[in-house]
Amino acid sequence: MSRIWFSTDLETVAMFWRIDRRDGVTLGFTTHDADLWFDGLLHRAAPGMVPSSIRKSAGFEPDSADVRGTLSHEAISAEDLAAGRFDRARVCIGLIDWETLERDTLYSGTIGAVSQEDGSFSAELTSRKQELLRDPVPRTSPGCRAAFCGPGCNLDAQRFTREVVLMALDLGNNAVVLSAPVDAARHAGGSLRWLEGPQAGERMSIPGATGAGALILDRPLDETTPPGTRAFLREGCDHTLGTCGARFANAANFRGEPFLPGNDLLTRYPSPSL
Repeated sequence: MSRIWFSTDLETVAMFWRIDRRDGVTLGFTTHDADLWFDGLLHRAAPGMVPSSIRKSAGFEPDSADVRGTLSHEAISAEDLAAGRFDRARVCIGLIDWETLERDTLYSGTIGAVSQEDGSFSAELTSRKQELLRDPVPRTSPGCRAAFCGPGCNLDAQRFTREVVLMALDLGNNAVVLSAPVDAARHAGGSLRWLEGPQAGERMSIPGATGAGALILDRPLDETTPPGTRAFLREGCDHTLGTCGARFANAANFRGEPFLPGNDLLTRYPSPSL
């Protein structure tokens, strides 16, 4: 830090938060009694948000922090929290001089567990040091460990993503009927991301399809979503070597060991030839 904070009897200092959600929405808040504009973002006055003490260390153990606040601010609603819009969002917390806008970052990480009670919320924050606890050596597995179209898979997501239009909701099965016919086998394990409507920005996984061809989604649908709502539909992958080679011609990037003997090797027995 270039400035020594709280070194005088009177300080023009406030806390600020910057939240980058996974759906592309960025929010800013400050404990000051007026909005502050900096870093290309308007930080709304939110005196009801209170940070806990932030513990930082020079070691490798994760730093700890959490934040509490009321649900009175229009940017944070109980519906958005319940829908998981803030899950794993990136968070930056710091101090700012509201006169000079000089600022320092105290903490950066992601939002972990979020709880709600009596019109208020509490969020645990996970620091970037948490990543150091992950074992960098991958464990063996018969299936591919890479995310479809992610690092290691190396396929282009645009090849397997298209824009679709909602025709109808099947609330009984929590499924959607889309304008274009879809292959259930190709889209099982895929995702649907809403581009507009009450759930705009939310990404939902596709575990399967109904007998009528509607795609089942893993998160509750908003019954007010009107027909004609646009979304991005991405195909899925079952992470098997056969699919990787035959369907995607991507066996060279398969991140699994399908022929490695597993823990059940000693319990296997030969099948009689027919």
